[in-house]
Amino acid sequence: MSNVIVMENRTTKGPSLKVGVRDRRYAIRYPFAADVELIDLETGAQATGVTSDISLGGCFICTSKPLALKSRVRVILSRKGQIAKGLAVVRIVKPRIGMGIEFIDVESSGHDVLSKWIEQLRER
Repeated sequence: MSNVIVMENRTTKGPSLKVGVRDRRYAIRYPFAADVELIDLETGAQATGVTSDISLGGCFICTSKPLALKSRVRVILSRKGQIAKGLAVVRIVKPRIGMGIEFIDVESSGHDVLSKWIEQLRER
């Protein structure tokens, strides 16, 4: 007799076999509006928008002109005089609606601001 460990295959349970972005997230997102400026580090293309939700791992940005999937971007989030800056990657694009980004490196002062925003949202 051998000891076999069977792990659940998350992609085969439930109505959908497709693993979506929500399945890959590792942080809870909270509804949150902040102004956003983005610059594609490779092409220099710029985009602006407003977040619809945010987490310590990323956010969704509502914009009519999202940047390309997998773009590495410089991001500046601002709300009520507080600013968080960092680097991110575009993980999902919804044409004419917006894009989801994952933070890959946030400046320490920006991380403090982001943490403060998230803590305030958790308390609500």
